[in-house]
Amino acid sequence: MRPSFTAPATLRPGDRVAVVSPSFAAPGRFPAVHERAMTRLRDEFALKPVEYPTTRRVGADPRDRAADLMAAYRDPDIRAVLATIGGDDQLTVLPHLDPAAFTADPKPYFGYSDNTNLLNWLWNQGIAAWHGGSTMVHLGRPGGLHPESAASLRAALFGGGDVELRPADAFSEDEGDWNDPASLEVEAPTLPGPGWHWHQPDRVVTAPTWGGNLEILHWNLAANRWIRPVEDYAGCVLLIETSEEMPAAEEVFRMLRNAGERGLLAQFPAVLVGLAKASSIDRPTARQDRDRYREEQRAAVLRALADYNPTAMAVFDVDFGHTDPQWVLPYGGSLTVDGPGRRIVAHYPDNRGR
Repeated sequence: MRPSFTAPATLRPGDRVAVVSPSFAAPGRFPAVHERAMTRLRDEFALKPVEYPTTRRVGADPRDRAADLMAAYRDPDIRAVLATIGGDDQLTVLPHLDPAAFTADPKPYFGYSDNTNLLNWLWNQGIAAWHGGSTMVHLGRPGGLHPESAASLRAALFGGGDVELRPADAFSEDEGDWNDPASLEVEAPTLPGPGWHWHQPDRVVTAPTWGGNLEILHWNLAANRWIRPVEDYAGCVLLIETSEEMPAAEEVFRMLRNAGERGLLAQFPAVLVGLAKASSIDRPTARQDRDRYREEQRAAVLRALADYNPTAMAVFDVDFGHTDPQWVLPYGGSLTVDGPGRRIVAHYPDNRGR
């Protein structure tokens, strides 16, 4: 049966928060970006960041990264845990985690991308968390925090109540070079937001969320270790988004097809699909090609839904995941997708708990 979720605790100004690197220790490679993020965490959110031994240690052993996570959760003075960035090997950290360290004090965890591994692991322990909130990418953002990202993170940290999401008027997907000090001062160029694309908006669904980065979910399915019986996801809202590696549309379809063959894709009455990143610093693409890429991504998801969940409602190009601005969304917490009203409402509970 689906776990009963413990809502993330709400913070107060002055609280101490752990800043950890369970995946790539980007602060060790790009200290200037990290320091800027920590300054903003202190100055703009009135929180006290606490680093751990592997926060800046590039290539740290998975057991050491697991030890840092457990130390953060066991420390009663730490009230939230924030991931610095994603990576590609957090799956190897999970076997070294002791669930008791997390369930005794289920404080909120923030992360996305490779952190889908830990979000999913916490979900299995009945601990709701937050999808989003990278310190390096969004707190260390050139030109300052994006107002929508900051407001979303603030709502998740401090309890914002019911917040209606809005399509971004403009977004950015062109990164600067973190090795170039000049790029840290220049805000990235923006493109007009595409708005949301609704598919079969014929119902209202309020339910816990599950999902995250599609590539990482596929790894979890392949490992066959951290996925529950498919019935445990029945009625949830599925969140899916793709990374800066920009998987081809056919690959997206195949990953969803595999989930469909397992019976997993059929469990979700509503699906939110993040705005697909269509260019990166390692794979820059011409702007005229980006709209076509996103159209192909939407078509791939719709093709999989037609085969494995034809009655599902879906919303495309929502600003979460690998995008700027980024909504920090409940993970295991509650989200409302109102098809007839064309509305999405995230529920950020005020749960002081102390």
